[in-house]
Amino acid sequence: QVQLVESGGGLVQPGGSLRLSCAASGSIVSINTMAWYRQAPGKERELVADIISDGRTNYADSAKGRFTISRDNAKNTVYLQMNSLKPEDTAVYYCNAHGVKLILRYGNFEGWGQGTLVTVSP
Repeated sequence: QVQLVESGGGLVQPGGSLRLSCAASGSIVSINTMAWYRQAPGKERELVADIISDGRTNYADSAKGRFTISRDNAKNTVYLQMNSLKPEDTAVYYCNAHGVKLILRYGNFEGWGQGTLVTVSP
């Protein structure tokens, strides 16, 4: 019911920057929270940052001061600007939307993107 498509991953050198984008589609009325998670090889998926519809944000300690999450509510799109990237940021980054209200559907829905690979290496 909610489709999420990420873009913007790739290979970057340490200290470099990348901007991830994620667009949600479907019969969406509103989305309460949009978030970025990541999963490194051999590790569990972890929250990187999230943003509520009113603009309030929350960051993992590892992302504070380097990453910035933002969203365009009109486009149902969330962004993650990543600066000063480190090798330990290498992971598959997943977009998530929850608290999604759909046209003619009761309740809240959730969706996940397929993931985009970010590799930080010299």
